Amino acid sequence: MSNVTRPEHISQAEWDLRIKLAYCYHLVDFFGWTETIFNHISARRPEVEGEYLVNPFGLNYTEITPANLIKVDVNGNKLDDSPYDGNPAGFALHGAIHGAREDVHCVIHTHTNEVSAVAMKEDGFSHDNFYGAQLYGRVGYHTFEGITLFAEEKSRMLASLGDKHVLVLRNHGIAVGEYDIERCMFLLWTVQRAAEIQLAAGAMGGKDVILPEAIGEKCAGLTKMLVDESGFADKWFAAMARKMEAERGACW
Repeated sequence: MSNVTRPEHISQAEWDLRIKLAYCYHLVDFFGWTETIFNHISARRPEVEGEYLVNPFGLNYTEITPANLIKVDVNGNKLDDSPYDGNPAGFALHGAIHGAREDVHCVIHTHTNEVSAVAMKEDGFSHDNFYGAQLYGRVGYHTFEGITLFAEEKSRMLASLGDKHVLVLRNHGIAVGEYDIERCMFLLWTVQRAAEIQLAAGAMGGKDVILPEAIGEKCAGLTKMLVDESGFADKWFAAMARKMEAERGACW
């Protein structure tokens, strides 16, 4: 990954995080999951309570660098002298999760066509395809209340999320949260693939093969074990960053 020079006022731990977060933004664009300048990816600042890094609103994801990410607190207040502000539509969602879930250090929000289509369906995500099975027991659902601008919705979003790591924003999109950037991005990819296959299967004739709940539990448990113990997410993230730079050149 990039070895850009670290500014003196930023700690090495935060700089390493900034590099990974900037790569995360570029990867979301590389996979075609962006919504022009909208949506958001946030990461909790290391060694600092109640603060996180997020994209400067108005920039394309490909314009984001480790240096131009902005710092905000859980209420969305900007904490540095960046000429950019954050997107206020993201503060309620990201601030709520970062403020309440100690096990979640990265949150990604998207609404691709496939994910938004599944979010429209009353039954939500199917757990009958390979990727959907890996999400068994990990998905919460939140009723659409309009654009997420208001602090009063935070408690309801957190109740909908519970101890899960995927929050389906009904009639809208998703938010995924994980312990670090690599795990969060790998989870997002899993959710996206589950949605794509679910839509493809739904467009075909014939009955689906329904998986037993025990298989879903097994798949979700095995996926967690492989991510936690075998470094699946770290290896995948690094490989995708190499692939992206091989095709596009250096990110910044």
